[in-house]
Amino acid sequence: MSAGWHSLIEMLVLVKHELLAFAAFWICLGLADEFAVDLAWLWLRVTGRARTTRLPVGYGAEPLSGHVAVLVPAFQEAPVIGTTLEHMLAVWPQGDLRVYVGCYRNDAATIAAASAAAATDPRLRIVIHGVAGPTTKADCLNRLYRAMETDEARQGFVFSSVVLHDAEDMVHPAALQAIDAALVMRDFVQLPVRPALPPRSRWIAGHYADEFAENHAKGMVVRAELGAALPAAGVGCGMTRTALADLHKRRRAVGEIGPFAPDSLTEDYELGLILSRYGRGGAFLRLRDDSGSLVATGSYFPDRLDTAVRQKTRWIHGIALQGWDRLGWSWSVRGVELWMALRDRRGPLNALVLAAAYLLLLIDGVLLAFSRSGAIPPHPTSISLKLMLLACLLGVIWRSAVRFAFTAREYGLVEGIQSIARIPVANVITIIAGRRALVAYFRSLQTGRVVWDKTVHDSHPASLVLGQIKT
Repeated sequence: MSAGWHSLIEMLVLVKHELLAFAAFWICLGLADEFAVDLAWLWLRVTGRARTTRLPVGYGAEPLSGHVAVLVPAFQEAPVIGTTLEHMLAVWPQGDLRVYVGCYRNDAATIAAASAAAATDPRLRIVIHGVAGPTTKADCLNRLYRAMETDEARQGFVFSSVVLHDAEDMVHPAALQAIDAALVMRDFVQLPVRPALPPRSRWIAGHYADEFAENHAKGMVVRAELGAALPAAGVGCGMTRTALADLHKRRRAVGEIGPFAPDSLTEDYELGLILSRYGRGGAFLRLRDDSGSLVATGSYFPDRLDTAVRQKTRWIHGIALQGWDRLGWSWSVRGVELWMALRDRRGPLNALVLAAAYLLLLIDGVLLAFSRSGAIPPHPTSISLKLMLLACLLGVIWRSAVRFAFTAREYGLVEGIQSIARIPVANVITIIAGRRALVAYFRSLQTGRVVWDKTVHDSHPASLVLGQIKT
């Protein structure tokens, strides 16, 4: 073998050793973090504090405790907004409900679809934003908030609470009453998100079901029981009108317009933390109706690689990077709050570690081929590194079992098995999204501008349900 090949192999061996130590250390740390949450959930389960409440028959149709406003921002959502509104107004019959849909002046298709959905229902109001879209989701929400304030002044009443939903959501019939009842004791309430499984591309869209099934049955439950501030998912979440007005007042005092942060890509996440941290706190509700169905918000998530990466990019950019800037770090808060902040903002690190791990597999394959051919001798591994690799192997097996258990519990045995096979798909999406999030973050630092990089929706899981309601 030539000297050039020897130098290349020596460089690969060195790179392999450094990547192995880096990836093994951070993977072990991440697995330990997840294992701590697993143990906390198991303890809550054993002690009965993680049980899901079963609602009585007919729950959801009773009158509300006051007037409730539902804010739905929409841009280029003509294929789904009509179904969302028609289904929402059909399964939520309460007369004290008002649904505000925010559209843009340059989006005639969405305006027409929203207007046609419930033209005879006085509970629906279409609000036209005076600027061309898209701006940001928070900016659209602030426009809806101003419309809500105007209605309060005209009609002589104040809404008791505000609920947020997206244009593609399928709401549960019991969700509105559950949120309304919980807000009597709390300032912020979040219901689970349950991604609907589309008929196509289960490999990409299905990984959202795997992640939400675990996080909203375990992670958020542990977080709530530990007393940590709860992030909002932006859908299926409600807040008292008083708390939202107080937040509006604080933002106005520093020159900001509206209670929602228009320069944030994940204003919902930030809003939930602020509202549940101050005042009367927040609550995460896991409920099942009398048929056993989870009281949750359903929707189709992206089923193509490019759209899934774009959505995950926005989440990582907004939560991990903007969250670092906007919410900062406070070493004076309780340990559990710091722990949860670290968990929320580890997205870029996860992407880097996963990229290192997959690159390591490639390099190891090349070196193994040379070793098998006798071109190079095998290289020994230190005891400490072997122990870390063993811990990684056992941790990955455990994590796969946990992922299977939560997905199978919510979606069935077949999806539970497929959830294990979808783990590499989720990893690849995380790696690409992490890189794009860093690029987008540094670009936003230069331009000072963020844009609503929204997901396009062309189908709705409530279409079949609406057919059953009509018949």
